[in-house]
Amino acid sequence: MYPSGIEVRKLRCLSASRFSRCGRFLQILVLLFAISVANQNALAADDAAITVISDVTVISPERSLPLEHAWVQIKRGRIAEVSTRPLKGGVQINGRGKFLIPGLIDTHVHLTQVPGMEGPQRRAHPDLAALELAQAPRSYLYFGFTTVLSLGDATAPFIAQWNALAVRPDAYFCGGTPIVNGYAFPGFAVSPYFLFNPDQAETLPASLDKAKHTPQAVAQQMSRDGAICVKSYWESGFGDQVGRFPVPSVEMIRAVVAAAHARGMPVFLHANSKMAQEFALQAGVDVIAHGMWNGHQSTAALLDNGVEPILREIVKRRIAYQPTAQVIRGLGAVLDDQFFADPLLSSVYPPQLLAWYRSPEGGWFRKELGDATPEAFERVGAPGDVVTGYLARNHARLLFGTDTPSSPIYTNPPGLNGFYEMRRWVAVGVSTRQLFQALTLDNARILHRDREIGSIEKGKRAHLLLLRANPLASVEAYNSIETVFMAGLAIPRESLAAPRN
Repeated sequence: MYPSGIEVRKLRCLSASRFSRCGRFLQILVLLFAISVANQNALAADDAAITVISDVTVISPERSLPLEHAWVQIKRGRIAEVSTRPLKGGVQINGRGKFLIPGLIDTHVHLTQVPGMEGPQRRAHPDLAALELAQAPRSYLYFGFTTVLSLGDATAPFIAQWNALAVRPDAYFCGGTPIVNGYAFPGFAVSPYFLFNPDQAETLPASLDKAKHTPQAVAQQMSRDGAICVKSYWESGFGDQVGRFPVPSVEMIRAVVAAAHARGMPVFLHANSKMAQEFALQAGVDVIAHGMWNGHQSTAALLDNGVEPILREIVKRRIAYQPTAQVIRGLGAVLDDQFFADPLLSSVYPPQLLAWYRSPEGGWFRKELGDATPEAFERVGAPGDVVTGYLARNHARLLFGTDTPSSPIYTNPPGLNGFYEMRRWVAVGVSTRQLFQALTLDNARILHRDREIGSIEKGKRAHLLLLRANPLASVEAYNSIETVFMAGLAIPRESLAAPRN
């Protein structure tokens, strides 16, 4: 074998009487060798950092059909490639016979709240409250929710604290705009983005800067604080107390919508009645948060007078709709002792907390419900189910949100309440494909995060779920999660369950 060009130059340098040029050449050679070794080491490190899920069925909302026998490569927390040919990676996860889907998104939660507790209970049992606040992020992940949106209750510091946790879903927040003395108004000190009606101006504290509580001002402040959306409210009261809360005018919410849209923020409206959802159309909001439970007597056989024109307009304008069916069912479940028979509860609630919920003290909210029965709440929820079924049949833009917890009740468990909500949707006529779309890409789109999450595509964040069953075949598949991936980090599902002692 003849020596290479480089080897010849080495020999000439060694035999030469003048070494200066050869010395420089040898220095360069050593440097090139060192760079080559470093590059090889870097490539080896990169290979080790690459995760490949092999021979898996990919189900992603932008695909009309599942992609069978696929390889998904994850690098630096993102999806590097999706292929039907084998891909290389230092970490290999066998997906044969399993299903890979995007992480789920719940666009209606209340992260600052502890199920079953208000201020008095949290002060009396800070240890139990702390247990639940620590477990809740893991419970959302346990049921596949890798992204959550806190509507109206959280602030920037709380969200930053949540997102600093090592194991948790990504959290965002909507700033809430309650009307003074209206629904969801806890007081001047704790509601930074509140609004007021003109007839309330003279009743406000003299020290209050009213200029900071116009639609334009609160939208601007929310945007500065890091909110990605606005939550407004139209709620005049419940049952025989309808009319006890002041409500905003159409002009006010239109101004909120204009100010929010100017900053790229969608507007959600709390609206659970026929009248409120008609108001939502007039105001031009983006999302109707809650089902239409009140103000009509629709049945599966016949929609109540005036309901169908509202629903047709919702479909036509592509206004997003959150049915939140478990709000009503959760209230009924408080009165049903069979609720505690569900074995899934032990996965999301620590045993000490479950024991307290079953105690007379932990069941304090039952008294708030008076003489109501589970059957009475089922009747309240039924018209909302009829509306959801109609919207599903007419291909409305459904968004998945749970309102967890909807009240200070333990029957809306973080994460698990989402699974309950999924079951309810399918029971009232939403297809598994529609449910999947609402849980993933459609929710990502309303948050303007669809370039980052919501589907399994190259370049997106690797928030993924590996399931043992097909979610397009049965809603029960969402309880077959084997591994949760957060930015590519594989987390065994069982490691997220509540401690058993």
